Amino acid sequence: MRRAIAVASLGLGSAAPNPLVGAVVARGGKVLGQAYHRRAGELHAEALVLERVGTQGRRATLYTNLEPCCHMGRTPPCVDNIVRAGISRVVVPMLDPNPKVNGRGLRYLRRRGVQVHVGLLRGEAVQLNRAFLKYNKTGLPFVTIKSAATLDGRIATVAGDSKWITSAETRKHARLLRREHEALMIGVGTALADDPQLTAFRVKGQPPLLRVVLDSRARLPKTSALARGARQHPLLVFCTALAPAAALRRLNSAGASVEVLPHYKGRIDIGRALEALGRRGITRLLVEGGGEVHASLLQDGLADRLVLYLAPRLMGGRDSRPLIGGAGPRLLVESYGLRQVRSCRVGPDWLVDADIVSNIQRSRILKRPITQIAYS
Repeated sequence: MRRAIAVASLGLGSAAPNPLVGAVVARGGKVLGQAYHRRAGELHAEALVLERVGTQGRRATLYTNLEPCCHMGRTPPCVDNIVRAGISRVVVPMLDPNPKVNGRGLRYLRRRGVQVHVGLLRGEAVQLNRAFLKYNKTGLPFVTIKSAATLDGRIATVAGDSKWITSAETRKHARLLRREHEALMIGVGTALADDPQLTAFRVKGQPPLLRVVLDSRARLPKTSALARGARQHPLLVFCTALAPAAALRRLNSAGASVEVLPHYKGRIDIGRALEALGRRGITRLLVEGGGEVHASLLQDGLADRLVLYLAPRLMGGRDSRPLIGGAGPRLLVESYGLRQVRSCRVGPDWLVDADIVSNIQRSRILKRPITQIAYS
């Protein structure tokens, strides 16, 4: 099962909006074959591995990290392939939460004489597919806040200088993180201060990275690196009714997609922005600042993961720019906890990767019924 989970992770960045699924066929402790789901519309991991092992699969065990599908999508049901292949036992950690499956696939197999075992390494399987599970439940993308900071939590000087807080090795490592996501979002303040391109290398067949800017008043200039590259690299700008019509036309003429969203006290409603990305099929969103955007996501309980690169330096100064902006909590118990904290060295810097524990649930967004997303 650990091999199936590891193989499944190879689909990270290309399988979305489908889940990460790996499958291993084994008999008597010997692995006969393995496969993973590469992208939507292609063979599922179970069908692919059974095709590879052929008749060797008879009376063997299939290990897969998600319940096999039992409905017709863009590919046939995997449970039919399992029965036809003569698999005698199927081991899965968890059910597929989609109501079209959700236990039906396993009941189908049991009725046809296949032994089924559920629950092995469930925690690891859930951790691997947390983005799929969140998107399937809420229609919102899994949000990762990524930033580089000094040890005292500062991301830029009072003048906005941030190049470069971390080393070249760390910046290269951080760019690889973009390959795991379908979209990358920043605030217009970061866009104006750094003039980034926000491009990323993509594997063959992987959709281009959607670059997203939160820009309530459409201040992003047509001459910016983001706007100049909009015809080669997709650019989505979220604005509000406060933006001048001429500025919206200017961005459209540069090749950007512009979507007008509600605002709160002059700022884009961040929850509505995530809903709009979810409607576009974005399941994994990487957010690279700035501090006010980070604060909005945390305050509304919409951030799921933190990836923080820490440089061995101190900036100081009450007016230097913090990792998290906003007003901040009044009480310590209102702060944000982290769990599943992992850390390692990247060159001279440190990487901290952790899940964010929110004290806030945005009921308007997270608790309303959402149409389930089918694994296809």
